[in-house]
Amino acid sequence: MLYPEIVVVGCGNPLFGDDGFGPAVIEELQKMQLPDKVKVIDAGLGAPHFIFTLLDDETTKKLIIVDIADFGAEPGSVTILPLEALPPGSYRDVHSWDLTEPLHRLKDRIDITVIACQPKSVAEFDLGLTEEVKRAIPKAVQIVLKKIGVPYGTAIDLQEERGRAAETRGGAEENACTGKTCSDTP
Repeated sequence: MLYPEIVVVGCGNPLFGDDGFGPAVIEELQKMQLPDKVKVIDAGLGAPHFIFTLLDDETTKKLIIVDIADFGAEPGSVTILPLEALPPGSYRDVHSWDLTEPLHRLKDRIDITVIACQPKSVAEFDLGLTEEVKRAIPKAVQIVLKKIGVPYGTAIDLQEERGRAAETRGGAEENACTGKTCSDTP
């Protein structure tokens, strides 16, 4: 079994500004204690070519994709895009690869949800998310947790328990970006 029952995939390239939204949401989800039936993956740009083609519809029943999409809203807005609203060729990554074709092949066998954030800036070698898109990360995390059946508060409580357990084992792991422990991070 390559992937479990539920697969959450963050698509995008952090070197292209807000295109790094999907991987940023996955980074937050990876900090949480999630059920064994859930796998979260930072797919970068490889999702349509590597992840989507390797899904086994005998095992995987739900695919949740987190990405940016221009749906004409204010930057940082988050929505769930129905797959039917993504006709072939309408949803492309920054390299113009069609992401809808592999999804349409899977849609009759796997429940597919696309959680999209309206980007403000997608420019080559623009490292980091805009403030509007950064503020959208918690909302996207909440939507994912709801879709996988994990109450937001439960996931946070389990994350805090894991941090306390690490502290009792001889010190909490430090966050490489801020130098703060998990329990100090907002």
